[in-house]
Amino acid sequence: MFGIFIFRGENVIKTFDNFSKIIKIILALPVLDIIWAVYRLIKSYEKKNTIGIILALILIIIGIPFLWLIDMISIIIDNKVYWID
Repeated sequence: MFGIFIFRGENVIKTFDNFSKIIKIILALPVLDIIWAVYRLIKSYEKKNTIGIILALILIIIGIPFLWLIDMISIIIDNKVYWID
């Protein structure tokens, strides 16, 4: 019964990767870009990448002011958000 409330990281990653380009661009707007920061954290957690987890947490705290621009450019050019994993 409560299993529907538990999400799996790989499902979140796959869902975000399968979003259309326009949805990804909307989520990269300055106020909503925190979603991509959490995406990076989940992606690193699923791959058990400790450095990625620490870097994702740092970016959640201090990276938001400039990270949205990098995300926007990477989505427009390559249709994905760049990350170290």
